[in-house]
Amino acid sequence: MCVKVVCVGGGPAGLYLSILLKLQDPSHDITVHERNPEGSTYGWGVTYWRGLLDRLHAHDPESARAVEENSVRWRDGVAHVRDLTTRHSGDEGFGIGRHRLLEVLAARARALGVHLEFDHEVTGDDLPDADLVVAADGVRSALRTRHAGHFGTEIRAGRNHYVWLGTPQVFDAFTFAFVETDHGWIWAYGYGYGAEGSTCVIECAPETWTGLGLDRADEAEGLILLEKLFADVLDGHPLTARPTSAAPPAPWLTFRTLTNRTWSKDNLILLGDAAHTTHYSIGAGTTLALEDAIALAGALRAHADLPAALGAYERERKAALLPVQSAARYSARWYENLPRYLGLPPHEMFALLGQRHSPLLPYTPPRLYYRLDRAAGRLEPLRRAKRWLGPRVARTVQSRTLTTRR
Repeated sequence: MCVKVVCVGGGPAGLYLSILLKLQDPSHDITVHERNPEGSTYGWGVTYWRGLLDRLHAHDPESARAVEENSVRWRDGVAHVRDLTTRHSGDEGFGIGRHRLLEVLAARARALGVHLEFDHEVTGDDLPDADLVVAADGVRSALRTRHAGHFGTEIRAGRNHYVWLGTPQVFDAFTFAFVETDHGWIWAYGYGYGAEGSTCVIECAPETWTGLGLDRADEAEGLILLEKLFADVLDGHPLTARPTSAAPPAPWLTFRTLTNRTWSKDNLILLGDAAHTTHYSIGAGTTLALEDAIALAGALRAHADLPAALGAYERERKAALLPVQSAARYSARWYENLPRYLGLPPHEMFALLGQRHSPLLPYTPPRLYYRLDRAAGRLEPLRRAKRWLGPRVARTVQSRTLTTRR
């Protein structure tokens, strides 16, 4: 259907969409425009879970194998609270360097005949000449911003301050560290992405940020202070504010939750962070972007009419995003109310950390919620039996009711 496709943005979503479209029809003329030079991504590692990897294998086994081979994996989560530590096993997680992920996807796209144009910015003033233009240019999308009124763009700023950093310390588990200071709590999330190091996201409340002087510190001063606060979990390794000397410094930010009323305008469609964002604490950004690409490619394959395809894609993804966005809101809220949970024993706090997506948790005393959750866990065999018996009982009752009516 789409003879010529232009994708603005060479991140994971744009590259993976180009791969899928070429696999569907090698005759498609597909170009990806990326405003940065090749190899100059300014991120660290990204994280994802087994479910995404299974979907990648289903849609393009070759790129999926390359992604998996270049990823590290873990099953444990570790929480450090003051001088106490607790460790739990959970679902299999993966980390891969953002630079390496983009290399893998770019190589696969090129091999399939996709045109990659780096150091080429598309501002949105004049859309490229194409049957379909895909805005995959991130949360600050120039194409979306140019038509923000049409898309119904809304941005809500979060409360806490955070910064993305790297470290040569290679964490062997998904690591949380909570440190109490004279100005309140500050905490870090860390996960490995390769032998070269780990991503380390540091977050704190506004009053802690200003009380510690992080709002006034320059890059070097800020890193020295954070290295002291997290010295135990870093095990003597430094923190790094930029992955390469050419990269800009990592700024302190407040998370921006972005939504759009509609995702398409004529032949222009939003993809990934240009369409939506979810709080980083649920680790779903890259996964959702790649799932967008899978859904858009599927809709374009299923519908010969472009408006019908774009409408189907938007409906599918908005429905899929609802529970994820809800989980992200409650997760962000959990961290914004962190002192409510840090008085618990570490194993109880870590258990509620895993339950932070629950809409009931903010309204239930934490220790009561923990006891109820433990009790519910012991009743899991009964719940499974109920789920198995429920449909069968319903069918039996329905059958008897129909028989009686006859």
